[in-house]
Amino acid sequence: MMFLYTFLAIAGLALVALCALRLRDELAERREWARLAALQPVNPPLYDPAMLAGLAEPAQRFFNFAIAPGTPLLTVAEIDMIGQLSLGSRETPNYQQMKARQILAAPVGFVWKLRLPGVMSVSGSDSGLWTRFRMLALFPVARLGGNADHRRAAFGRYVAEALFWTPAALLPSPWVAWDKLGEHSARVTVSHMGLTQAVEVELDGEGRPLKVYFMRWSDANPEKQYRLQPFGGNLSDFREVQGFRLPFNVEAGNMFGTDDYFAFY
Repeated sequence: MMFLYTFLAIAGLALVALCALRLRDELAERREWARLAALQPVNPPLYDPAMLAGLAEPAQRFFNFAIAPGTPLLTVAEIDMIGQLSLGSRETPNYQQMKARQILAAPVGFVWKLRLPGVMSVSGSDSGLWTRFRMLALFPVARLGGNADHRRAAFGRYVAEALFWTPAALLPSPWVAWDKLGEHSARVTVSHMGLTQAVEVELDGEGRPLKVYFMRWSDANPEKQYRLQPFGGNLSDFREVQGFRLPFNVEAGNMFGTDDYFAFY
């Protein structure tokens, strides 16, 4: 009987600790979300194609497709997502139905809050500061972050996503530079707080971004070692949102453009 009481006491303490950890994580998510939301300009300038004077033609074509003249240049977006996320490998994808919300505030940061419903539901969040996911709302299955590798990998992600979800954040500035690669392609390079990321975009004749790809700092490889490797995806189903034309369908994954490409998202 004493063993049972001891076991129940330990289990109870463990449950309290897990609940406290989840609460702390959720408070951190709310604080970071609020910090990024506060970066939205209150009275932003309005888009004028004349802002692009001297910019490479493919980049001008991209912005003129993505932003209608007179649109307030909002640089922070809150995004609701539904779709599929793989919990497996290229050979056995094990796609799961996904629901997520994200705030994107390049080049400063992002928070992605994920929920995979099901018997063994997974929930949690990813950001430039952490990766934290739990099973059954309590039990940690991933707790990463707080180091240079994680920060660099996350920076690549949200700079690339800014290109198609918050294009106003990538207008030319002292920390954003554009280069022409070809008639229908361009490269944007973003620098912030000691990090630099280049992202390439392939466009159609109207300036619609079709493919986004870059070399990402990642450990998504058999050796689980951080290194630069291809990442990217395909964009489609563009719709107008507050003067911006944004993709409502995104497919992305590691090793984009190679025979090993795996669209896990």
